[in-house]
Amino acid sequence: MSENKETRIERRPEVAEAKQVATPAPSETPVSNEKPVEAKVNSTESKQDEVKPAEVKQVKTEKEEPVVPVVHERPHQTKEEKKRLHRIRSFKDWAMFTGYLTPSFVGVLLFFFLPLLLILKTSFQRSSTNTDFVGIQNYERVLTNDAFIAASKNTMTFAALAVPLAVIIALLLALLLNSGLPGKSIFRSILLNPMMVPVASVVLIWQVFFSFNGVMNGWGFYKLFEDHMIDWLKSDYAQLVILFLFLWKNMGYNMVLFLSALGNIPEEIIEAASLDGANALKRFFSIKMHYLASTIFFVAIMSLINSFKIFREVYLLTGDYPYDTLYMLQHYMNNAFKNLDYSKLSAGAMIMCVVMIVIVGVLFFTEAKVDSDVEG
Repeated sequence: MSENKETRIERRPEVAEAKQVATPAPSETPVSNEKPVEAKVNSTESKQDEVKPAEVKQVKTEKEEPVVPVVHERPHQTKEEKKRLHRIRSFKDWAMFTGYLTPSFVGVLLFFFLPLLLILKTSFQRSSTNTDFVGIQNYERVLTNDAFIAASKNTMTFAALAVPLAVIIALLLALLLNSGLPGKSIFRSILLNPMMVPVASVVLIWQVFFSFNGVMNGWGFYKLFEDHMIDWLKSDYAQLVILFLFLWKNMGYNMVLFLSALGNIPEEIIEAASLDGANALKRFFSIKMHYLASTIFFVAIMSLINSFKIFREVYLLTGDYPYDTLYMLQHYMNNAFKNLDYSKLSAGAMIMCVVMIVIVGVLFFTEAKVDSDVEG
């Protein structure tokens, strides 16, 4: 037993020494681990360095290779196949055109042409309930009616005054704003504000200013015309009051159209004319007027249409039977409608339609003549 203890005691230091030899020191472990990592990194870098030149060579060779376009050869088509394909394309174009045009065409047909044909038919009947054909008897009744003659005279007089003034004044204002006037944006906004005012508000403003106890008489403006106070809307000055309302209401829109047209005139032509010694009037009538011809035509057409629509303001200001100079064609039509005299109303509408077509046709002919002179 004592010998065994001694052998055990003698073996223990050997085991401790073996453990010390087997387990390395902690300071030596990172050194042994870092070396293979570095070797791996160096090996991967060397591999990448070996691969990179090959990749670059491949890219270079790919860029240098010419790209040959692939052409798909179509089979030979006979004349019949070409005609069939042409018919198919034509049918597709026609179907697309018809699809876009049909809704608008149907609307115009239902709400414009068919009512026009019905009015034309009614104008040759004794009444809307009696379909007896009376020829031009209704037209004779209308043309010999004193109310229709007075309304036509007043409407044509107002249009003859309103349309030229609306075109000329708007053009002058556009030229003024186009000349570099300071604060022109504010001035443009002031002129455009009446377009945003409702008709009821415009009528209220005109009643405040031009009634018998209104602002114009209160400030003494009547002294410029008469010695006594004037009821402006029931006097010979009534049409001038409505003319001023028309110009104030439509001036801003016409001015914007002319400003847009003036901005499209080439500056090179104007500069060349000024270098040649042409003054401002010469440049305006020789150059600008030719470029403004189409805009003048459009503004004239719109002003003519708006002059016939002035009945709305006049009716709200004065009622069914206004002063003599304010009795327009629309008053005549409105009163005939209230009396249910549809045959006479239809005849008057057809006469008015023919007159409008003639006036617009003359304007179109003049515009085409001016355009041909410009192109020549």
